[in-house]
Amino acid sequence: METNAAGTASADARRGAELSDLLGHVVTSWDNDRRALARQLHDSLGSSLTALTMHLGLLTAKLPADQQPLRDRATQMKNLLHTIIENNRQMQHKLWNDKLEFLGIKVAFSELVTQFSQHYAITARSSLPDEEPVCPREQAVVLLRVLEQGLSNVTAHSGATEVDVIVDDNDDEIMLTVRDNGKGVLEGRGIPPEGAGVGQYGLRLLRERARLLGGLLTLATHPEGGAVLSVVLPKPATQ
Repeated sequence: METNAAGTASADARRGAELSDLLGHVVTSWDNDRRALARQLHDSLGSSLTALTMHLGLLTAKLPADQQPLRDRATQMKNLLHTIIENNRQMQHKLWNDKLEFLGIKVAFSELVTQFSQHYAITARSSLPDEEPVCPREQAVVLLRVLEQGLSNVTAHSGATEVDVIVDDNDDEIMLTVRDNGKGVLEGRGIPPEGAGVGQYGLRLLRERARLLGGLLTLATHPEGGAVLSVVLPKPATQ
């Protein structure tokens, strides 16, 4: 009996390790695909739309002054192109935040929080380290995804009017905290803690991504009200 139990436990451990490896491969491939698609949208579609705008401007400049209907139609086309360009830019940003890769965590997070505050008319503050955090790209991506998830939760569930985003960085680990003053976790948010809520796949996937990096993601109600989403990632020993 003990031998069978040990064999079952060993098989379960192997399956668990295999599933972790598979998840790691899937999320890495997913990130790479999103990054490649965002760059294709920028390099191909974005460049073509910009060229169309320039050509339309040149044509509009050559229209006779007495052809007002044509000028009005050209203005409508120009406005439509600008809308498509902006939608393309937003899709690129949602797929992959190039600012995270080229300008770092501080710029990417600060701009995301500012844009969130302006778009949703919610007071959002960010507290970031004085120096740019130093961590592997895969950790920076997980931190960004957790921040995006936390802000999305605020608009979808919490009824919050204020959000604080805090990044703590030291030699051993990097930590992100997203705290709001809304309803908390259990009182209407519908985002359950560990082990519950089969519908919250976005949060559960982030929790597993944190685990793959040796970290921990938690969601809890703050003692003073509101919810706190946090992730702690240990830095590699070589850092």
